[in-house]
Amino acid sequence: MDSRLGAGKVTSEFEDREVSVSGWVQEIRDLGKIVFIVLRDATGICQIKVLPSKAGRELADTLKSITQESVITVRGRVVKEPRARLGVEIEASDIVLLSRAVSPLPYDVTGKVGAGMRARLENRILDLRKPENRSIFTLASSVSRALREFFYSEGFTEVRTPRIIATSTEGGAELFEVNYFGRPAYLAQSPQLYKEELVTVFEKVFEIGPFFRAEPSHTGRHVSEFTSVDIEAAFMDMEDVMKILERAVSYVYQWVLEKNRGELKTLGVELKPPKTPFKRLTYTEAVETLRALGEKIEWGEDFGTAHLRALGKKYRGFYFITGFPAAVKPFYIQPSWDNPEISESFDLMYQWLELASGGTRISDRGLLEKRLAEKGLKPESFREHLKVYEYGMPFHAGWGLGFERLMMVITRRTNIRDVILFPRDRFRLTP
Repeated sequence: MDSRLGAGKVTSEFEDREVSVSGWVQEIRDLGKIVFIVLRDATGICQIKVLPSKAGRELADTLKSITQESVITVRGRVVKEPRARLGVEIEASDIVLLSRAVSPLPYDVTGKVGAGMRARLENRILDLRKPENRSIFTLASSVSRALREFFYSEGFTEVRTPRIIATSTEGGAELFEVNYFGRPAYLAQSPQLYKEELVTVFEKVFEIGPFFRAEPSHTGRHVSEFTSVDIEAAFMDMEDVMKILERAVSYVYQWVLEKNRGELKTLGVELKPPKTPFKRLTYTEAVETLRALGEKIEWGEDFGTAHLRALGKKYRGFYFITGFPAAVKPFYIQPSWDNPEISESFDLMYQWLELASGGTRISDRGLLEKRLAEKGLKPESFREHLKVYEYGMPFHAGWGLGFERLMMVITRRTNIRDVILFPRDRFRLTP
């Protein structure tokens, strides 16, 4: 009886045994007296050998119909072949053509013909079939699982908050408006207000999910739809949740190094667990550093791309910037008890790339209403959120981590579109 194998599982262990393998035809080489087929599935690739002189008419006709990326099932005997990648190949006795791909394909799956980002995204399904690209998302699935395992081990409850909301989470104009049964609504930028409310129920919550930001930036790190990893915890402050973030990143690295060495090898990435605690740099120290490097910046100004790149050249790896001016942070961030011009906030950086942002939240309704007014927002628009503060609101803190930006760091990719299956930005709505 045939043993159905994954292509990448065809090894010398099965030598002289009859097997069956199904997958996609990555490459066909017809040398006349012998035909080689490289077959690919989710487990890897294997080599198929067909001898036309030994093939029956039906098999010979099937061979003529097979095109690159066609789906086939191969039955045959595993034989030793030192020149094959795994030291063995399948000598085919039967091939069934399950689905014939068009020829020529609009995109070279083998990677022998280079392609720019636009061509790659327009042919995304074919692009994802490249082993290195598939490895990115196999790795992303593993990282997502690792994060969940970590949060569960820390006593967090997973929650799911609405994506259609009545008012802005953070203020500003970077919102997608939708027609919600004849009245305006918006796609959520983050779960911020909901996760703050939910700490009054569960104390520690996390969410991993898609969010939306209608910002016009078109860079290698900005998209309109992204995945955010969020936590919020009662009875914790900024320092407490910074330590959780350090542990979460370290846990992910250790997990990946243990479970995804194959994907890392395919991507040509060598990872080392980051050293903790991460370096801490105050906003004021960062400003002084930038001035020493010749960058122009005034205290109170938010960091621009040039500033971050300059800091990234000096500080390698992961580091925190803490104590941002209250004026540049959202209304829900707690001002410092010692100096209200400074906020209890932080950003997690990797070189010049901002990965996460968080801090201690305001737990006093009066102060929250004051901050809303200072930001030019109407407290009335936030009445549903504000009333929760009358039901017993503990002091609390949290953060939001950009999942795709973390994946950029892990996979050493410089364009966020590389780590999103179907990116959405200001110019792309398909495929």
